[in-house]
Amino acid sequence: MKFGTAKLCPVSPTPFPYNRGLNIQSRNSSYRTHALAVAMGILLSRIVGLVRDRVFAHFFGNSDAADAFRAAFRIPNFLQNLFGEGVLSASFIPVYARLNAEERRGEASQLAEAVFSLLLFVATILVVAGVFTTPWLIGLIAPGFHGDKRLLTIQLVQVLFPGAALLVLSAWCLGILNSHRRFLLSYAAPVVWNVAMIATLVWGGRHHSESRLAVLLAIGSVVGSGLQFAVQLPTVMRFLWPLRLQISFATVHVRTVAKNFFPVFLSRGVVQISAYVDSWLASFLGTGAVSALGYAQTLYTLPVSLFGMAVSAAELPAMSSALGTPAEISDALRQRLTQGLQQIAFFVIPSAVAFVLLGDVIVATIYRTGHFQGEDVLFVWGILACSAVGLLASTSGRLYSSAFYALRNTRTPLKFALIRVALTLSLGYLCALKLPRLIGVDPRWGTAGLTLSAGIAGWLEFLLLRRALHGQIGAVASSRSRIAKLWLVAVAAAAVSSGIKRVLPFNAPLLTGPSVLIPFAAVYLAGTQWLGIANMGAVGRLFTRR
Repeated sequence: MKFGTAKLCPVSPTPFPYNRGLNIQSRNSSYRTHALAVAMGILLSRIVGLVRDRVFAHFFGNSDAADAFRAAFRIPNFLQNLFGEGVLSASFIPVYARLNAEERRGEASQLAEAVFSLLLFVATILVVAGVFTTPWLIGLIAPGFHGDKRLLTIQLVQVLFPGAALLVLSAWCLGILNSHRRFLLSYAAPVVWNVAMIATLVWGGRHHSESRLAVLLAIGSVVGSGLQFAVQLPTVMRFLWPLRLQISFATVHVRTVAKNFFPVFLSRGVVQISAYVDSWLASFLGTGAVSALGYAQTLYTLPVSLFGMAVSAAELPAMSSALGTPAEISDALRQRLTQGLQQIAFFVIPSAVAFVLLGDVIVATIYRTGHFQGEDVLFVWGILACSAVGLLASTSGRLYSSAFYALRNTRTPLKFALIRVALTLSLGYLCALKLPRLIGVDPRWGTAGLTLSAGIAGWLEFLLLRRALHGQIGAVASSRSRIAKLWLVAVAAAAVSSGIKRVLPFNAPLLTGPSVLIPFAAVYLAGTQWLGIANMGAVGRLFTRR
């Protein structure tokens, strides 16, 4: 069996697994169930994450301590993102899922054990090195921090680093569970991590200074990381017991994962570098810029994770398990891409419209409390509105990247990620540091320029991914008319909610938020149902599933 990077893999003519006694309708039902299980898990963890951020905003606002914690958390998080979920999903799941689809259970278990051992070894080395090199890392990541703010950031990074290793191992659990279609547990597991941080804030927020509370929160994060790993481990052990630690490249499957790992590692790495450059630039923009960027990114990544990741995560094992001739695999991928893109667009388009037209209500509902007040709401809204430019591209691009990974083609997404990062960096520098001075606005508003630049670059990456994949498997069915209708209905729904917003008091966010956002969702759903473009049947199936 030989896998190429530019052409479809020639494989044995074993029937496509989903054809064994199942029809197309049942395959679609399975897809919807898996995608919705991911969405429900992510939704649960994100809701608790928003509660965590609201409590964080209550005690920290946009203070120096908030900036320090946000910047510190990015540095060990770099390790998690490089070795964690995204890279493992792209390099490990396609090989592991195919071995299980071919009923080669012993080889699949050996592969999982070897990958766990390698991750444990490498993560441990990097954590130890990271703790000792933290003072130099701060100089690279947040050079705009000085004095006590810089010292606090160093201390926080050193506390947080061990938690990153635990989150890497948690991502390994996610890879195993996803391959066995156990999506809900793997994506709901971060709930315990968020709960640990919320408990730390509530317990220590009234009795400690902001700096001391930030250190306690970092400790709570490490404890929560361990709990996140622990809640997944028993179910994983049901598939891999007994788990043997073995660092070996002896099997062809381990070498395949390692071969696929490095292009994806570099691809994720350049994207992470882009995020770090955003933080690096924001550190020069004054107090509150780094923390405001973090607040906005929490909201922005909600639809990306909830819809883009949900569909992509559910589809990657299924696409990777596709067996048959190249033509059969191409047809299966095109069908899944069509379904996935329609699902993503239905939910992401109203999210983008809401971020632009109703973003002040969203930000106030989630964050306005304690030290986070009206001026902070408007600042974060501006950053969030600019991030909405690339929302649809980012979520849809995840699905196209998953299709490439399923075909064992990791180099094409890497190439386009490099182009995206180069454009993000150049536009970000101009929009964040130069443009505010030219037009005479507060330099802090350069933070909005960072998210706008990322959105423009995201569209370029998406268009390149789509063109390349269509050249490899054939064109995916276009739905331009449906997408145009979704935009129109979303804007109409936002216009109705904007009228409601004008007559409600802005200083009562817990009243204004539901009063504005619930009608927005209702009008959007009613409008799409009336036009025949609604996509809510899968939601009903989830709640009626026995």
